[in-house]
Amino acid sequence: MPLVSLEDVLSAQKVLAGVVRKTPLEECRPLSGLVGGPAFLKCENLQYAGSFKPRGAYLRLVRLTPAERANGVVAASAGNHAQGVALAARLVGTHATVFMPVGASLPKVAATRGYGATVELVGNDLSEAMAAAVAFSEARNAVYIHPFDHPDVVAGQGTVGLEILEQCPDVGTVVVAAGGGGLVAGVATVLAAERPSARLVAVQAAGAAAVPLSLAAGHPVSLADLRTMADGIAVGRPGDLPLAHIQAQVDEVRTVSEEQISRALLFCLERAKMVVEPAGAAALAAVLADPTAFEPPVVVVLSGGNIDPLLLLRVIEHGMASAGRYLDLTVRFEDRPGMLAGLLGVLARERANVLDIAHVRHDAALRMGDVEVSLTVETDGPDHSHRAKSALRAAGYSVE
Repeated sequence: MPLVSLEDVLSAQKVLAGVVRKTPLEECRPLSGLVGGPAFLKCENLQYAGSFKPRGAYLRLVRLTPAERANGVVAASAGNHAQGVALAARLVGTHATVFMPVGASLPKVAATRGYGATVELVGNDLSEAMAAAVAFSEARNAVYIHPFDHPDVVAGQGTVGLEILEQCPDVGTVVVAAGGGGLVAGVATVLAAERPSARLVAVQAAGAAAVPLSLAAGHPVSLADLRTMADGIAVGRPGDLPLAHIQAQVDEVRTVSEEQISRALLFCLERAKMVVEPAGAAALAAVLADPTAFEPPVVVVLSGGNIDPLLLLRVIEHGMASAGRYLDLTVRFEDRPGMLAGLLGVLARERANVLDIAHVRHDAALRMGDVEVSLTVETDGPDHSHRAKSALRAAGYSVE
């Protein structure tokens, strides 16, 4: 299978000039401190439609013949590719029909419709939506726009790599999230030709890690089950063309847990002041989990920022819990006046903020005359939590 070439990506860059943004490369000082050298965030979350996807989608659509455009195009996506295709279709003057899983993010569905596409909600996951899109394509003679397994799509995504080298010519390591592999394949094309000394690390969610299995097997392998909140990289099978690029040009593939993704999202909000979706934070999660493993200057691609506000709320809470910022306590003590006030006073002196409290007197497990109080406390981290528990014990409270 012929790989996409640097010339293909350079040609794509000319076509995309004035159509997509050259997204900023922002230095992230907190991350630089962790990796021991310059570290930057490539902010594709600030791209039109909120992710890198319009790059490949527009290139694919603009190269269709007038007859192909007349019949419209069809795509399948959990959200970002949907918006990329919908936007590209509007720009080139054709109509897009997009199949999305029934559980797709409502803001992503609304945004896709907002760009003028017809959205069909079909199936429980992306594979079922893709099957429906292919069937629609065959029935209506509409061109199916694959989210990652096409040379034009890979070449379009590769323009991210060209921008990285323009903005950070001496880059040592580039870290990119991978679902089907279109973005990492495009970036790999550029680095292999223009900066072969730089390491390229692909990152997958541990609950949707088809690439490591596919590399071990020597061909794309399909996963039977996907379990990750990172819907943008929840792909059960990598593309044939992207996998060929990964085999030839990617130095390492890492996986990250849901907890690590949550912490990365929290880091983006608190330290980098960036709103990023779970898939967009996966690459950062890998660096935060093992910062000294990445040779600086490090460039981390934030691939998308389309996050449902309700998911963002849950992720913030989960990320804070994973980072040790929430402390759950159960305290038993004698039920007499002043004991609860004393408990809260200890926490106040330790500057631990009580978020929730439950006061139980009637429980068969309690001794006569005792009370049990369950609290959720906000702290600065594990050390602060340890100090708060120690202070309670020193004050005579039984803490679990």
